This record gives sequence, C-alpha cells and structure tokens, in this order.
Amino acid sequence: MAVTVGIALRQADRWWFSPARGRHTPDSLRSVMRLQRERLNDVTPVLLLLGHWLELAGWCGVAARGGPWGCAAAALAGAVKFRHLQEVSHFAVHGVLIRSGRLNMLLAETAVHIPLGFVPVSVRRRRHVREHHPNATVAGADPNLAELHAAGLRPGATTARCLLGMVHPLTPSGAYGTLRGLAALRREPGAGRLRAAGPVAVTAAAVLAFGWEAAVFALVLPRLLLYPQLAWMSLLVEHRWFDPEPVTGPPVAVEAGRCLRLYPRNALLALLARGTWLPYGDLYHFAHSAHPAVRWNYLPALERSLHGPAYRPRSLLLGESAVLRRHRRALASAAGATAVPTALVPLDSAPGHR
Repeated sequence: MAVTVGIALRQADRWWFSPARGRHTPDSLRSVMRLQRERLNDVTPVLLLLGHWLELAGWCGVAARGGPWGCAAAALAGAVKFRHLQEVSHFAVHGVLIRSGRLNMLLAETAVHIPLGFVPVSVRRRRHVREHHPNATVAGADPNLAELHAAGLRPGATTARCLLGMVHPLTPSGAYGTLRGLAALRREPGAGRLRAAGPVAVTAAAVLAFGWEAAVFALVLPRLLLYPQLAWMSLLVEHRWFDPEPVTGPPVAVEAGRCLRLYPRNALLALLARGTWLPYGDLYHFAHSAHPAVRWNYLPALERSLHGPAYRPRSLLLGESAVLRRHRRALASAAGATAVPTALVPLDSAPGHR
C-alpha cells in the first residue's frame, strides 16, 4: 500500500511539470526556460520526495514479511530509491528543484543528504557545480575524473584493473571507501554529529517499525554496496572520460565533444535505465551539461533541439560502440601519458550524484 501511495504522490510533480500539459510544446532553450519559470513551485517537489520515502517504507515492509525473495527485492528497490533521491537532490543543488533557492538547499539536506549520510549540500555544490561542470574530463581540475583515476581507471591500466575499476564500489577497497566516507561525516564542521546520526536514526526507525530484515536489506545493504554501484555506473556513462575531443566555443559544442548519449535508438533499454540507474534526466546528461539550469522534465525536449553528441553508444557492455569497451580502449591508447592526480572524492559528490 505504501509503495502505491508513494508512486501516486510522485505523479503530482510529473504532471505539473510535464511539457505536454496544456498547449505548451517547448522546442528551444528559450521556450523551455519560460515554461520552467512558469511552473516552478514549492509544493509538488515536497510531494515527490515524500513519495520516494513512502515507497522505501513500503519496501521495508516487503523485506520484513516477504522472506528471502522479499529481502532480495527490497535490496534492489532500496538501491534504486537511493539513486532516485540522489538525482532529485542533484537538481536541488543546481537550484531548479523548487522555486526558492534557499529551500532547494534545505530540502536536499533534510530529505536526502542527512538521512542518507551524504556530504553537506554546500560541499556537493562546490565540487559538482563549481569544480566539475566547467572542468568535466579535465585532469587535475575535475574531481569526478580524479575519483575514476583513484579507482584504477587511469592510462596504462591492465584489463583486470579496468574490470575491477568498473565495479569499484563492490570491491573491498571501494566498500571501505564508502564506510570511511560515512565515518568522516562526524568531522564535518557545524552539524557534523547530526549529519553522522542521520543514517543511524533512519536505520533504527526501520528496525523499530519493521524489524531487522528491513533495516539490513532495504537500507544498509543498498546504502553500502548496491546504491554506490548504481551511482558509479551512472558516472561511467556521463562523459567520454578518457578520450574527450577538445572543442572550443559555446557550451553545446564543448559538451558535445566530451559527453555521450547512451541508448539513442533502444526505447526499451532507455526506459529501463530511466526507471532504475539513470533516473531524472541522467540519461540526458549531454543536455544537462550544456544547460545545467534546466529541470529534468524538459531535458528530452531540449535534447531534440541540440546537435550532438557524436558518440551515441547503443550499449553499456556489448558491441563495438559499448561505453565500457571504449573506456578500456581509450585507457590503453593513453598508456604512458603524464601521471594524473588520484585524490579520492566521495562518491556522493559525483555529477547527478549527483
């Protein structure tokens, strides 16, 4: 029941911001921004986030009463819910989730960052908006590229190292990094102790309301292993990290040279990705990178008016154009290049993680 109610609540935001509602058919950046300004409000985004948390509560109930299969389903659903919450808060970081700029930050903190144990929104905004967006794929300047390098995805990496790097959050070192990031929350300035207590409080509430199965399978396992891997996969398919084309000019041209567009002609895989590991506009990362102030509802329409990117892979793993295969080839061809910084940035700071 909670899952159904949660899904229903989320539809209010989808309907309100739908570009197809009424007589509006945005076909340019100007028309998209005009429509977005008209529809920004302070109510439906709250219902959207509340809906996700109600769904998560419903999956806690499934874990508590569904036996082994229920626990497995709750673990997968919990990871997907965390990805969705991360992406919603990503647009709050960009200031376009809700009408009020201050409420964007407050809502992201209270509904996502504190309960899930993410870094402060101000830190994420600095890393993502100020450091990543203008410097995407630039060694020494992009914190997301540094994170990939730290995971072993760097020029000259062996095939085995590349394979491990692509599932980094599931490896012992990756899992330790996730735990270390959570433990470091208590040292954050200001409300560090409150922030560190957020995930503990959410887990304790799940135990009291549903039992230990709900806490372990719907919250702890997804947060420590499954959600970080989904977020990592999203990061891998956002840019041509290791072989960008250096292009100058307007943002659209620059981003066309360093972005990619997954599943351009496979509607079924695109729908599956949008519902699970590439939600809320993450599949349209090229359009988002070119125009970061556009809400996810309007990115598909905006993408249709843009030219690019040239790299439009049909798959993640298989085929000549597959994203991970291209990454591997790019790293092999760049062997012997100048060493790059390897300081690890917390997963939660990744774009759209966004």
